[in-house]
Amino acid sequence: MYGGGAETDPAYGADNRWLGAVMHVAFFLLLGGALARFLLRHPGEARTPWIIALSVVLALLYAIPCPPADTRTRWVPFLRDAGPAGAGRPAVLGLGRLAAVVAVWMVLVMLAPSFSWCAVPLFYTGLRLLPARAALVLVSVLTLFVVAAQLRLAGGFDPNFLLAPPAVAAIATAVFLQMERQTARQRTLIGDLVRARRDLAASERRAGTLAERQRLSMEIHDTLAQGLSSQQMLLQAADLVWDSDPAKARTHVRAARSVTEHNLTEARRFVHDLAPADLARGDGLDEALRALAARESGDRLAVRVHVDDDGGRVPRLPERVRSALLRIAQGALANVREHSGARTATVTLTVLEDQVVLDVADDGRGFVPTEPAASGVRGHGMPAMRVRAGQLGGTLTIESAPGEGAVLSVAIPLEPLR
Repeated sequence: MYGGGAETDPAYGADNRWLGAVMHVAFFLLLGGALARFLLRHPGEARTPWIIALSVVLALLYAIPCPPADTRTRWVPFLRDAGPAGAGRPAVLGLGRLAAVVAVWMVLVMLAPSFSWCAVPLFYTGLRLLPARAALVLVSVLTLFVVAAQLRLAGGFDPNFLLAPPAVAAIATAVFLQMERQTARQRTLIGDLVRARRDLAASERRAGTLAERQRLSMEIHDTLAQGLSSQQMLLQAADLVWDSDPAKARTHVRAARSVTEHNLTEARRFVHDLAPADLARGDGLDEALRALAARESGDRLAVRVHVDDDGGRVPRLPERVRSALLRIAQGALANVREHSGARTATVTLTVLEDQVVLDVADDGRGFVPTEPAASGVRGHGMPAMRVRAGQLGGTLTIESAPGEGAVLSVAIPLEPLR
């Protein structure tokens, strides 16, 4: 009857059903034993039909299934405020059956004291269905009936019958309430763990989103933004000589068109997998650097590439290392072209046993590396290059002085990446 109200926690519901089944079996065993004892010791008495009838009614009332509901938390709000139609009906039905069972049991105990020990499963039923205070009142009433019944059976005062029932009731109540408290603490702990896991997952998603945004900002800066900057400079140069030197103006326009074509290729590759277009064609890092130098070279700047590959090891570099070094070279040459006023720049790639080193040197006006403008505060170029190197465990250093050009050097370890 009262074992069907499982909570949402599957483990709690399974344990609750198991304990309810045990109490069911215990109740019917105690009821059957008490009835058998009465029939054996009091055959043919006038009250026997009443005892049998009440025993059957009690068994039927106890066996009727109760609609599932968490009655311990729903019955009081229902009595105070009915709310939606039928919201507290399972709770009220459960309480009604409990009241009927207790009433029939009390009548049986008054007619035949041997039925008193059926109260032990009723302790569990009351503790499970009622709030703690109401359940303790019910347990106390049931215990008084058990004590009175046992004293009647003894035919006089017996300290054992006076003290044993309250002790049994106290043990049963304490064990049940302790189990309930432990279950409540476990549910609270599980809820906290679930919330912590949900918060951690949300935090990881936010961190992943921020990391992806940073990566996208670096890719956009190193590809689309730099390409558009080159186009702007070439078109401005063409506009300056459009009337005085049409041939040179057309050269600038053709160079801008070439940059536009490469930028379009980069944009398409950016949409697909963000890999550098030069590397996506299957070229090694040395060929990609030479293609980059050719695009960056012009009337104002000549870019040379020197590769020291220690026996042709450049193509065997990990893909992440090749991509990062190419992007760093792009950013460095963009800074040289836009800010240094240099006439020449040299890109040197050195592959050693344990690391790969990329140097970009120019003969421009130079700067003081410790000044805020040189550290990349006003732009994304230098911070992006530092982040790319740091993501691979590498370091980025800059050596420069006013009037003496600048050297940017990136060193990335190889062994941990292979």
